[in-house]
Amino acid sequence: MRVARGPHPGANGWLGSWSPRSSDGFHGKGVEVSVGYEDVDRLIRAYADVIADQKDYLTQLDSAIGDADHGINMNRGMQAALAKLDGQAPGDVGALFKAVGMTLVSTVGGAGGPLYGTLFLQLGTATAGKGVIEAADWAAALSAAVAGVQSRGKAEPQDKTMVDALIPARDAYEAALGDGATFADALRRSATAAEEGMKATIPLVARKGRASYLGERSAGHQDPGATSSWLLVKTVADTWAGD
Repeated sequence: MRVARGPHPGANGWLGSWSPRSSDGFHGKGVEVSVGYEDVDRLIRAYADVIADQKDYLTQLDSAIGDADHGINMNRGMQAALAKLDGQAPGDVGALFKAVGMTLVSTVGGAGGPLYGTLFLQLGTATAGKGVIEAADWAAALSAAVAGVQSRGKAEPQDKTMVDALIPARDAYEAALGDGATFADALRRSATAAEEGMKATIPLVARKGRASYLGERSAGHQDPGATSSWLLVKTVADTWAGD
């Protein structure tokens, strides 16, 4: 799959309408659909591409309330993860997620390494031994990933962290499935909720991480970790759900 590269943020600070697409990521009909190992491989490659494309924007966000290295660090980690993909024995989705997680822990600096590493490791644990992921499997994996990030970072909603995008993504996905939505529609709703959560970090005063040192001055800035988390959830929807 060719991943489309879109514009960087313009004067209003928001991303353009770039959108990696997959035309054949789903198998089956209705809610009984699944994504296979190759689809997960495509997801990792697509996310690495998105991070490379948006690394300057992420670093710009981080320069306002952090160490001005989030985009640089995430790009280094995802590029290292790409180098691991071809060496993986195909078939086990969980092993693929775990390989990415271990790579991020060892290559991403700052808080991002342990947090994103934990996220992918938990995705891997929840899908261990699986050749395909169905809608319910992704619900369990996403829930485990969010719980792992919260446990690692001790963050709660409205602390102005990546959790502010991930929790809405998880909750919207589960609610969508509960309403009888298809896997694809649930993924899209998850991405929309993550975006809303990301934007909602702008007025918040940070209570965790480097940004918390700024106190009230952290308000008015979008959290970079919430932004990279939204990018991940959006890439999942764009890669697996398509149009």
